[in-house]
Amino acid sequence: MKIAIYTAFTLAILFNGCSKTEGILKIKGKVIDESTKVPIARRVIIVQGLVSNNNSLIPIDAGQFTTDSSGCFTYSLRKVRDAYYYNFCLVGDSNYIYTTIKISLNPLIRDAKDLSFTLSKLADLTIQINRISKSPVCDTLYMSWKSNGVDGRTLYPYKINNYGLTSTSELRWIGGNIKSTVNTRTFADKRTIVRWVLFRNGKIKEIIDTITCRRDLVNEVYLKY
Repeated sequence: MKIAIYTAFTLAILFNGCSKTEGILKIKGKVIDESTKVPIARRVIIVQGLVSNNNSLIPIDAGQFTTDSSGCFTYSLRKVRDAYYYNFCLVGDSNYIYTTIKISLNPLIRDAKDLSFTLSKLADLTIQINRISKSPVCDTLYMSWKSNGVDGRTLYPYKINNYGLTSTSELRWIGGNIKSTVNTRTFADKRTIVRWVLFRNGKIKEIIDTITCRRDLVNEVYLKY
């Protein structure tokens, strides 16, 4: 078994080594929505060749193109010398998240005329916080959220309509009169978990709410404490 694995690994290296890493590779394909499979028009794609240097891969610019009105593309890719991997960076916006897809040279050559890239749709989420307790006079609330396992604060910029916020980096509210709204975007049709940690009267209370944000709909989470 070990001999078979070693042989396969060796052949893979040799096959990669025989691939010509210079010249032009004509590629064709499409960009589609991950869930609906609907084509995505006018999507910018940046290509980088990855060249090995001191046990790391250095990205080298290999070109840029855009999908047409039907979500398709045709492009003459300039192969980067000694690059056996390529990054296809699909530029994000308020509707779709920025995505990088890494492809090794041989599959890229094999599927050059039938490439397909998918993008994850984003959905609006509004988180509302309202302190209704009159006692104690002051407590502390922290908030965070994850969408499909990704920290929501890194996924998409958020906006705070605020009263009582004391730290935007930690999303921390201290005081007795708190009323805030956080507007952001999360992965559409995937689970988002909102977590609050409340420090009150020397005790810690964790509050968790889960929502699956639907595309093109109003998605809201409330906390009254």
